Amino acid sequence: MRRLQDCNKMKFLVLNVLATAERMEAVRLGVTHLRTTPIPPAPAYKEHSCTGVTAERDNRRFFVSADKTFVGINASDINYSAGRYDASVKPPFDIGFEGVGEVVALGLSASADYSVGQAVAYVKAGSFAEYTVVPARQAVPLPSVKPEFLTLMVSGATAYLSLKELGDLSEGEKVLVTAAAGGTGQFAVQLAKKAKCHVIGTCSSDEKGGFLKSIGCDRTINYKTENVESVLRKDYPEGVDVVYESVGGKMFDLALNALAIKGRLIVIGFITGYQNPTGLQPVKAELLPAKLLKKSASVRGFFLNHYLSDYKMALQHLLKMYERGDLVCEVDFGDMSPEGKFTGLESVFRAVDYMYMGKNIGKIVVELPHSVNSKL
Repeated sequence: MRRLQDCNKMKFLVLNVLATAERMEAVRLGVTHLRTTPIPPAPAYKEHSCTGVTAERDNRRFFVSADKTFVGINASDINYSAGRYDASVKPPFDIGFEGVGEVVALGLSASADYSVGQAVAYVKAGSFAEYTVVPARQAVPLPSVKPEFLTLMVSGATAYLSLKELGDLSEGEKVLVTAAAGGTGQFAVQLAKKAKCHVIGTCSSDEKGGFLKSIGCDRTINYKTENVESVLRKDYPEGVDVVYESVGGKMFDLALNALAIKGRLIVIGFITGYQNPTGLQPVKAELLPAKLLKKSASVRGFFLNHYLSDYKMALQHLLKMYERGDLVCEVDFGDMSPEGKFTGLESVFRAVDYMYMGKNIGKIVVELPHSVNSKL
């Protein structure tokens, strides 16, 4: 019930994100000091002032259009919509973390670095919208508007930075990736292989296992048909050196027990707990100190916001890898979902539910077609 309640809340916020007075006011704030840039059939924006909002004006902001725009779905969308990221924020508030699109209007000084029609990516709360105000300094120029680029913004960067900063990967080490066929798991698998490691990936279907093998995973474990604990004990009796963990609960306990001497367990999430009222799934933490001490092992948490100083470097590195053909960026538009492809803001709640049912292969992306009836 909790998952359905959160998704229903998200549906309400998504469907009303462009209809509320608060959103309209946000748009007015964003276009203050923007030069008029008519791009038929998009609306033309005019400079104007708003009483009492001078402190919010920023002429280095610009608009990103929904024309040919894609937004990404993340497991934490349900946490943000439930108010777990900032308890002080009360509904209605905008949600969504990332998107790619085209610039449709510029601030006065932003034109030095960007141009109308230019493709950009952005990570910003409130991205589930047809038009988003993005500070120019936070935008990332792209060669084109492609959903594959969107997979790198949060999912790819999380895998790259966490493995680089916390994984200490060495050639020949054994790396276990949980939820390996998901949005971020797919990158953890590939990056660990690039580091010449032996990679084990857990997944929930043979189809996902096939995908994992196609991107280099050495051993796939379908936890629906195989006992993960038994497989690890039999095939890897000395344990695994690194775990890239995003599932939580029983999978966390299992991964902890599977660590080798001096093993490192990187926690980037715990999706099985997000559907609970507390957002957490119980783990057997009472034995954690003894287990870590016995193996000189460690559990390391990773939150992308704490590594923003290295973010653009990581993203540029990943973009170059993709453009060279060295990185697969799998996108799932939900074509196989019961109601079809995820198109438009109204499909965001379906996309989130699709993720929590464990159906996706790769990063879930929603396409936002050009809105000819936009009131903005």
